[in-house]
Amino acid sequence: MSEEYMDELKHLIERKEADLVKERLADLHPADIAELCNELSSEKARFIYRLLDNETAADVLVEMDEDVRKEFLELLPSETIAKRFVDYMDTDDAVDLIRELDEEKQGEILSHIEDIEQAGDIVDLLKYDEKTAGGLMGTEMVLVNENWSMPECLKEMRQQAEELDDIYYVYVIDDDERLRGVFPLKKMITSPSVSKVKHVMQKDPIAVHADTSIEEVVQIIEKYDLVAVPVVDSIGRLVGQITVDDVMDEVREQSERDYQLASGLSQDVETHDNVLKQTTARLPWLLIGMIGGICNSMILGNFGTTFAAHPEMALYIPLIGGTGGNVGTQSSAIVVQGLANSSLDAKNTFKQVSKEAIVALINATIISLLVYTYNFIRFGPTATVTYSVSISLFAVVMFASIFGTLVPMTLEKLKIDPAIATGPFIAITNDIIGMMFYMGITVLLS
Repeated sequence: MSEEYMDELKHLIERKEADLVKERLADLHPADIAELCNELSSEKARFIYRLLDNETAADVLVEMDEDVRKEFLELLPSETIAKRFVDYMDTDDAVDLIRELDEEKQGEILSHIEDIEQAGDIVDLLKYDEKTAGGLMGTEMVLVNENWSMPECLKEMRQQAEELDDIYYVYVIDDDERLRGVFPLKKMITSPSVSKVKHVMQKDPIAVHADTSIEEVVQIIEKYDLVAVPVVDSIGRLVGQITVDDVMDEVREQSERDYQLASGLSQDVETHDNVLKQTTARLPWLLIGMIGGICNSMILGNFGTTFAAHPEMALYIPLIGGTGGNVGTQSSAIVVQGLANSSLDAKNTFKQVSKEAIVALINATIISLLVYTYNFIRFGPTATVTYSVSISLFAVVMFASIFGTLVPMTLEKLKIDPAIATGPFIAITNDIIGMMFYMGITVLLS
């Protein structure tokens, strides 16, 4: 949707041109309408929703920004939310929406849902932890029994498919609702005379348990190139499925959280969040950085006589601190990425540290030799700074590389998000340690 088209549509909404707005909205994808609603006030968004049919309105609500959607829903009565939106949503989308509201409103919405079976499914899904497969799955899927004949199977599939927007897989269950396999649609065409479904199904399909973490679900879908994965309970009964579009949303949100955490933001914030929320998200790490800076100044303050004897040392303070922070951030970023995509196991800490130490040795040698050559030419071979800076850089690079590797792997073992290790924590720590190395080595060489 072009910016010109968006501006024209906003102008029509401003003038309350209902017929023209409705005509323009009919040509837009729900995601584009949601983008428009995100930029409008809640009252103007309500004007748009009055012009949409129920199914489109539900799709638009799912696509809206979470904070904008919550603000919008607070203006609507529970009955309207239930009958206008939830009744036309898949269960996983409905659960995501209801989770955002307080418990009182959740109960009110559930009481107004006309489809008792859907309400029951939503209640069941709300019991799962939202960070697990159970909290992400939906219950809409096509199921066939392994003992059905092919004609009976086709009849049931047609009836179930009428109520679904998309069909990813057809799952085969037994009489106890346990997952047995996946029914290949190709067999329906090539083997129409087969007596029963169990004779043509693909056995032992890849599945996840309801308590499997979302991160593991993402890895399974990526590893096996699936568009959906079935979810089973503790005794193997099929309880739902997770589709790739749900997973992509989770991957995006997790990436945003990790990026903000690595950037020194203590909570998830958006550009449209109010000043108070943005301030509280940024301030904690800024205060920690301030404390780190004070610690650095205290360290440097104890070496006044050293600076008086070698004033040129002050020129290299930014180099020592910056190099340590950069090296530590590089090392931790590689480890965090490996932990995230399961290419690295926290149990292999010694192996990863050894590998990182070799890389650090090469980098430290090259950097320190280059600085030594520069200082040799500028200050001469007898100057203390010629040796102290190079040795300090070597020590800082080695320490920062190993420290940047150990910290995220240790956090992973402690079940703490290792992404925090790629942020200010590493930079501040390496800056302080780097200054201690620099000052200590200089004193020893003086």
